[in-house]
Amino acid sequence: MSYAALLVYVEADGMPEERIRFASALADRFGAHLIGLSALAVRSPVVANGLVMVDVSQIDIELMRTALVEKGDWFGKIAGSDHRKLEWRSALDFPADVLAHEARSADLVIIGQRRAPGGVYRSLEPGEAILKIGRPTLIVPDGVSSLRGEHIVIGWKDTREARRAIRDALPFLHNAGDVTIVETCGPEEKKNAIERINDVAGYLKRHEIDSNCRVVAEENRSYAELLMRIAREQNADLLVTGAYGHSRLGEWIFGGMTRELLSISPICCLMSH
Repeated sequence: MSYAALLVYVEADGMPEERIRFASALADRFGAHLIGLSALAVRSPVVANGLVMVDVSQIDIELMRTALVEKGDWFGKIAGSDHRKLEWRSALDFPADVLAHEARSADLVIIGQRRAPGGVYRSLEPGEAILKIGRPTLIVPDGVSSLRGEHIVIGWKDTREARRAIRDALPFLHNAGDVTIVETCGPEEKKNAIERINDVAGYLKRHEIDSNCRVVAEENRSYAELLMRIAREQNADLLVTGAYGHSRLGEWIFGGMTRELLSISPICCLMSH
């Protein structure tokens, strides 16, 4: 099992050169097609007291189209213009919506960890993207330019999202030298937790992936902090977890662990929702 197509999001107003090089190297590793994507949304007219307060002209729209074309040219130069499996896509729409549509073309989506300046019309909200796109998402912190994936930590919860994340991460897990499955629980749940992660280890073993199991009965530390501590102990550079959250009245509500990892993780996170 491998990834045949990767999609990397490129902020129209940013210069995420490290992330593009990261995605290009990953595409080379898997022999995958690499798609670069960017988007800008046209602001809707706002009418107040019968007056149009915000009115975007056709010239403004053409300038936005030109900016996206130029960003694609820049992407090609960074990713490697001689890359035989390189593609650029762009659209005039909200970045999260464009990414949700275009993700149908990829096995894995690569995005930055933090939202760039510019608001919803010009920048991607990572948490919203993860919950909308229906594809495994690799979140790359600023300053991270490569991913060996030699040591991987799996944050396990007996949920749909965690099960999907492990399945989605199999190409990375196959190449890892060390895989640690972690579940945290209360003292009274330790026996059941051991049974659960042993089942997960058995699943991975049937995919010819060896792993270590670790149940932590600790209630005074957040799960995200616990995973980060174990990742540091294991010298891991990839964390695999489910992503938890939902939309309510147009507002994206994230689970505590998902929100914290997006804020504090210094290493790449592969999340599935």
